[in-house]
Amino acid sequence: MASHKSAIKRAKQSEKRRLRNASIRSSIKTEIKAIIQAVEKKDGDESRAALAHAIPKISKAAAKGVFHKKNAARKISRLTLKVNALSS
Repeated sequence: MASHKSAIKRAKQSEKRRLRNASIRSSIKTEIKAIIQAVEKKDGDESRAALAHAIPKISKAAAKGVFHKKNAARKISRLTLKVNALSS
C-alpha cells in the first residue's frame, strides 16, 4: 500500500479511473451486443439505429483514453461492415 501522500493520491486517482473505464467498457460491450443481435435477426433498421447510437460512444471512449484510437476505429469498422452487409 502507498505510504507517501502523493502515492496515496495517485492510488485513489487510479482506482477512480479504473472504475470509470470499466463502466464505459461495459456499456460499449452492451451496445455492440445490441448491434450484433439486430444483425443476426436481419433487422436492417434496428441495426443501423443501434450502430448510429454506438459509434459516438466508442469514439468518445477513444478520445478519453479508455480505448486506443485504432482499437476504436477497428470496432467501428467491423460493426459497420456487418450492418452494411445486411443491405446488400
